[in-house]
Amino acid sequence: MLFFNLKNGSTELYLWKKNPTAIFIYYLHQLKKIVQKISQHQNNNPALLQQSLYPDMLPLIEQIRTAANFPLRSCCPLANCERISFNNQDETYLGLLQQIEKTIAYLQELAHANVQHHPEKIQDQAGTKHLELPAAEYLNFYALPNFFFHLSMVYAIARNAGVPLSKGDFDGYHSYPENFSFVS
Repeated sequence: MLFFNLKNGSTELYLWKKNPTAIFIYYLHQLKKIVQKISQHQNNNPALLQQSLYPDMLPLIEQIRTAANFPLRSCCPLANCERISFNNQDETYLGLLQQIEKTIAYLQELAHANVQHHPEKIQDQAGTKHLELPAAEYLNFYALPNFFFHLSMVYAIARNAGVPLSKGDFDGYHSYPENFSFVS
């Protein structure tokens, strides 16, 4: 859980002191399960990977890659490490799953690193805008929302294409009977 210390206007994130990678690792495992379900539903046919929700939006393959890359883009500078990426040119479900697995493995290593001090401010790029934010603000108000945006787009594109996903596939907590529907 994320808890904020709002004393004196501070937005210090308590999770940061324990393990800022934990939430990313958890939801990367969910992303992996979603990609596996998409692959199974599509019989490994990569055609769906080129679909998007709207013509001016990123296709599924780029939404998956971005969701897999955002934790590295976020956690590396928080841990005083150079940003890395495991993007690859493999435009298959297997290639995407490998990227996710490498990201999880790296974040697990990073979680065990003895980071004594995190930078006061993190620099990044938000579209064409240059950002320089305090570390807690960067994590909570930029990195996590962007990660969840791309994860949500993966889910939305897959559902729009008929992949049988549930809210439980997204968050790992919800459970519904097979073929459940909120509408009759």
